[in-house]
Amino acid sequence: MSAANVNATDKPRIHAASLAAGLVVMVVGTVYPYILANRDGHADHGLAVLLFWAMSAGLVRGVGFVPRNKVSHMLLSGWACALALTLFGLLRAFG
Repeated sequence: MSAANVNATDKPRIHAASLAAGLVVMVVGTVYPYILANRDGHADHGLAVLLFWAMSAGLVRGVGFVPRNKVSHMLLSGWACALALTLFGLLRAFG
């Protein structure tokens, strides 16, 4: 795809909210890994998957990368980051 064929909306750019979410998740997970533990203190793999998905989606979208593959585009979007964080919060609060 040449530069002349790229629309203004297709140009990659930093997405600050997604980048901030990804960085916050990375720092919190590093500083306080117990956030990934269940009520018994054991590792909760469901929580980990959701939090790492949110971190990955936030960092990928945040630095401006937008995958062309539709599945990757959906899994690594800003909306996917928000969805994963919401599901993480619900599972953490009620699970």
